[in-house]
Parts: sequence; structure tokens; C-alpha cells
Amino acid sequence: MVSSSEYGSHTWELLLTVDHQLENVKKEFSLQVTGDLHIGGLMLKLVEQIKIAQDWSDYAFWWEQKKCWLLKTHWTLDKCGVQADAKLIFTTQHKMLRLRLPNMKTVRLKVSFSSMVFRAVSDICKMLNIRRSEELSLLKQSEGTLKKKKKKDKNSKELATEDILDLCNSPVSSGLPAKPGLYSKTMTPIYDPVSGSPASSTITWFSDSSMTEQNCSILALSHPNCSPETLAEMYQPRTLADKAKLNAGWLDSSRSLMEQGIQEEDQLLLRFKYYTFFDLNPKYDAVRINQIYEQARWAILLEEIDCTEEEMLIFAALQAYHVSKLSLSSETQDSTCESEVDEVEAALSNLEVTLEGGNKSNILEDITDIPKLADNLKLVRPKKLALKAIKTYWFVFRDTSISYFKTKESAQGEPVEKLNLKGCEVVPDVNVAAKKFGIKLLIPVADGMNEVYLRCDNEDQYARWMAACVLASKGRTMADSSYQPEVQKILSFLQMKNWTMCSQAASEPEPVDMKPECFVSPRYTKKFKSKQLTARILEAHQNVSQMSLVEAKLRFIQAWQSLPEFGLSYYIVRFKGSKKDDVLGVSYNRLIRIDMATGDPITTWRFSNMKQWNVNWEIRQVAIEFDQNVFIAFTCLSADCKIIHEYIGGYIFLSTRAKDHNETLDEELFHKLTGGQE
Repeated sequence: MVSSSEYGSHTWELLLTVDHQLENVKKEFSLQVTGDLHIGGLMLKLVEQIKIAQDWSDYAFWWEQKKCWLLKTHWTLDKCGVQADAKLIFTTQHKMLRLRLPNMKTVRLKVSFSSMVFRAVSDICKMLNIRRSEELSLLKQSEGTLKKKKKKDKNSKELATEDILDLCNSPVSSGLPAKPGLYSKTMTPIYDPVSGSPASSTITWFSDSSMTEQNCSILALSHPNCSPETLAEMYQPRTLADKAKLNAGWLDSSRSLMEQGIQEEDQLLLRFKYYTFFDLNPKYDAVRINQIYEQARWAILLEEIDCTEEEMLIFAALQAYHVSKLSLSSETQDSTCESEVDEVEAALSNLEVTLEGGNKSNILEDITDIPKLADNLKLVRPKKLALKAIKTYWFVFRDTSISYFKTKESAQGEPVEKLNLKGCEVVPDVNVAAKKFGIKLLIPVADGMNEVYLRCDNEDQYARWMAACVLASKGRTMADSSYQPEVQKILSFLQMKNWTMCSQAASEPEPVDMKPECFVSPRYTKKFKSKQLTARILEAHQNVSQMSLVEAKLRFIQAWQSLPEFGLSYYIVRFKGSKKDDVLGVSYNRLIRIDMATGDPITTWRFSNMKQWNVNWEIRQVAIEFDQNVFIAFTCLSADCKIIHEYIGGYIFLSTRAKDHNETLDEELFHKLTGGQE
């Protein structure tokens, strides 16, 4: 028998803090507990002590010193490791959070601070009616990107407050499991595929959620740009090191917000982290398409991604005199007749953006003889002292290789050189106005990258060869069913650039009362006067004036995807054995080592050739093994190595997706590929 005095010696005092807003109710309670008391029992004892009748179901214990939640209510205090010195806070799991969306609008809503970020983002996207939540994540702005904004923020706090869209009455914000998005109710289109506004047949669906028609309009439609002065105040990366700062603050998807130091009412950025926009459909994705468009637009305006003057004017034409104008007038647009909708759907099917460019498998086409290209092209090889040697050769493209011969007649013999394009970098070098159609190939060799330039004679030849090079770099041939759509995509983009050849009789758009400086990056506002910009944007506009609103946004996204730097997230790293820092570019299908001083690619490694990767958490080093006994290892200097580890695993996870209307995700597989063991 154990005496009561001996039993009492096993109890100890535990101080608990209750996080509540009740007046005249104390917040600190001292309870006598034993090590075999389970967490659920501790909650019950505490609530009995508080003596306030309310719903405590959303409350849980937060362990301040260990920075972790005690969510397994059947675990005992001993199993959790809780002792008398532990500081436990009894607080709500759902708290208010401000999210800055890609369109620069801020929404305020309740989010689970105890769920993994991956799950929290999924719930947020269901509420905002954004499909494919796995493509997005939460980003905390680094100090370096905020410095330029401080002066402006001090003078505009009131304005910022007015611009917040409060969604705190949503299912997610009430602490309940998120309802499926509107697109999950039926397969009925919920958006007009032309204007992007809610379809009349489904407008009543918005009444049972916080996504009212007005809120949907704010998220799904574009709005007038900010002033040039505001644009100048925002952070603009000038170097690769500056661009690396933009990607340093991604939150860990396998940990909760609270575990990463996020507090109630903090502001985070909701952004598309992975640049693989799968299964875009205008009938269900008006919000998603608009937010992708907005993220692309701001990336171009703030020069987070480089583009040529010609490309900048195309982007300006699409947003300034089309997207903005149509968005402002979308409320007065009449319903589109069925035939027009069918034409738009047919056009949009060619623009559908998927992981590898939106192809549909064609078994018969893929098993036929692999086609080849044969043409006279100019070969340009960079020489020392900035001189270039330009010669015309007979080129033959077969499988994933290019061979070139001195003449067409000598093509039956040995080639001058054979170039294997698998794993190479393909960079367009085009100026339509100057009739320049070049393809820059960076081919991996033992000691770096071998540069080769091809010059084509016209747009058609360029489109065919460029599409073949792009597919070959991914290890695919022209027999692949995505070859012809790739050719058409390139021709479409060239046509938008080629405004000098469009009909002069094309009707000019009505003048829009907006400053042209709002639609190009500050670098071009310094280069041109306002009237010059207006004239050039109007000139470029002639080729895009006949598009519908959604098609214009998809064309903008497509043009963004055509830029050489699209989809690259930069990090400053130190490779094992190297004495200097380099930049690592992470894309959906490859890693690129880039010279920090010159910006030139040094080596490319493709995920398709990767055997395994792991992280040494003690020294924070990422090690990767590729085919042909290629090993690389590096430490990340501009961010935590976990971010790069998660990027690699995340892109591999996204490559496993298939079209599935129930939108189910293998969350366990995602965490297995991205979580790591620290």
C-alpha cells in the first residue's frame, strides 16, 4: 500500500497561461499534476479551474520553450517531456493572419497556426477558390526587401488599412475544416471563360461562403495599376544577389506557422512557389489565372525577371490597353453566345499551361518514325577579343542531336561536329523588327558549358528549330505529341512581337486615361518620354486587340513562360571544393550553377538524371548524385538549405500529378519528399 503522503510526493506544480480576451478573468493558473496525466486530462482540469462556459474546442497547449504544439491529447506529460519548468500557453489554434496576394491585395482571415503550412495553404486556397494549392506557399519578406518601403509605409498606414479585404467570417476563419472549393460542387463551369466573371448559373453558390460576388471580382479581375511613383518606391532587384533575397523567406511546409515564429496579425505573402501551372481551365480558374497573371506582371514591372525592350512593349500592350480596359468594363459586358464561347475554348485549348506545355498523348504519333529537320543555318561561334566567326552549314536535326556538314551534298558522310542537346540550356535570341532569329545553345561539357549560336532565316524556320531544341533539351524528340503545339506557341509569340507587319487598317483602341509609365519597368520610363511610350505601346497593341480578357491573360502568362529566366529561383551557395560563392538557379526540371559576377551559366543538372539527394543537417550541406557518377554538394548562404531541399522534392512531387477531378493530393508523399530529418 502507498500512503497518501508518499503519493503526494509524486505530484508537482505546473504553471499554465490561458490566452483569452475575457475581462476580470485571470490568465495564469497553477495546477497540481503527475507525470502520467495525459494532455486531454490537463485540458479538462484547466477548463474546470477557469469556470467559464464557452467553446474551448479550438484551444490547445503551446509549449513556449520548445516552440511546439502539444496536439496528441492521449500522450502523458512524461511522454511529452513536460516538467515543472515548462511554460504552457492554452491558446487558440486558429488566429488572424494578413495575406498579401500576388495582385497586391491584402486579405485578412483566420488560419490554423497549428497545422503544417502545406495544409494551411490548402485551406486558404479552398476559401479563395484557387485550385492546385500545392503550387503555392507562404513567403515572409526578408529585411533587405523591406528597407526601401519603410519611408512610404510611415505615410500611408491609413491607406493600407482601407485596402484590406476582411474574410474572417469564412469556414476556415471559424476554426472549422474548410469546405471544398466552389469548383468541387459539380463540374459545371463557375466562371465565364471569356470575361472571367462568375457565371450566371452558379452565382448563387457564392452566397454560402465569404466569397461573395464582389470579393470574387476583387480576386478574379485585374484592376488599374499603381502610379509610377509607387512603383519606384517598391523593391527592385538589381543583381543576382538581390534576386536571391526574394526567395530567402519561404516558410517550411512541414512545420506550423507558430513553430516558425509567425504571430497573430502578421503579414505574409501568398505566392506561386512552383512554376508548374497544371491544368489551367478558364471555367474553374478565374481567380487562379488572374493571380498567376498578376504575379507575372509584378515580376516584370519590378524587373525580377529580365526581358528585352520588344518583349516589355508586348507585356505593356497586353496589360495596359487590354486587360485593364476590359477589366474595367467587364461588369457591363453581355453574355457571350455559345458559338463565341466555343471559339474561345478552342483557342484556349492551345494555350493550356501544364507541367510540360499542355500536351495530349497520341500513341500512334509517338511510335512512328522520328522526324528530322534539315536546313541551311548560320553557325556563330564566339571568339576571343569579342570577334565572332559566322559560317553557313547544312544542319540536320535527328533524335536529340544536331549534326552539321559543310554542304548538303556531304550530308551522307561524317559531320563536322555532332551536338547532343540533352540537358542543354536553350535561350532565344530574337529581335523581330531587326529580322534576327537566333538560338543560343549552352551544351554541358566536362569543364563547363559550350556556347553555340544558330541563326535562322525567318520565323517559320526559327519556330521549327527552336521547338526541336527545347524538346531535345528535355530528352524528347520531334515525334513527341507536344512538338507541333510548341511550334505554334513560338509562332504565336513572334506574331505578337511583329506589330510592324500587321494591317494598318486595324482599328486603334480608344485612348485610355492611364499613364503609360504604369505598364513598363522604371528602366524604360527613364529611357523613353511618355509620348514615345504611348505610341510604341499602341503600335504593339494592334496584334493583341482582338483577344478576349481571359485569352489576353493566358497570352501574358505564356509570353512570361517564354522568357529565358522564367521559373528560376536564385540562391547564393558555396560548392564543395570551391573558394568562391556561386548562384544556384532552381527550376522545375533542373539546377543551374551560375557565375555570380557575370551571370553566365556554368553547369546544368537535370532532375531526370538525378539518382538521389540528401541533406547533412549538422553542416547544412545538400548532396546530390546524378547519372554517370556525377556528385555535387553545396551549402546555402542566402537561405536555409531546407528551402532548396524542399524545392527539389516539391518539383519532383508535382511531376507525379495527373488530371483528376476530385483534386486529391498525396500529402504523405509530399512530406516524404520535402520534409527531411533534422
